[in-house]
Amino acid sequence: MSRVNFFDSDYEPVSELIYAIVTARYNNKWVFVRHHDRVTPEITGGHIEPGEDPADTARRELAEETGAVEFTLDSVATYSVEEEGNTGFGRLYYAEIYRLDVISDTSEIAEVVFMDELTDNLTYPDIQLVFLQKVSEYLKERGSY
Repeated sequence: MSRVNFFDSDYEPVSELIYAIVTARYNNKWVFVRHHDRVTPEITGGHIEPGEDPADTARRELAEETGAVEFTLDSVATYSVEEEGNTGFGRLYYAEIYRLDVISDTSEIAEVVFMDELTDNLTYPDIQLVFLQKVSEYLKERGSY
């Protein structure tokens, strides 16, 4: 079982940030993607490239995986995931998408999935549900959800 911990959004861990994860909404629906190799939806995100700013990774991954071309991006939290004695750090973002374009035919993403309600039928439910709960709390605190 994985254990997720959250820190302030500007927290810089001793080890590098590895991932940027982006929960998103478009037209009042949650945005998920389905990878070609999987059958369940997941949150957008990916590895931070060497020398890449985590926010730039989030923007790149959101655009590549969903076709988002106009959006806002908020840093919600820095997080750690502990699994089988290993700990990795990343940054969690929230995006409000205003305009989508098509995703590339060469994308690893098979489809973009829009949902009215959050689901627990996700590729990595023990981690992604925790991310979704954190973003929901963030939006409620802002009066946006």
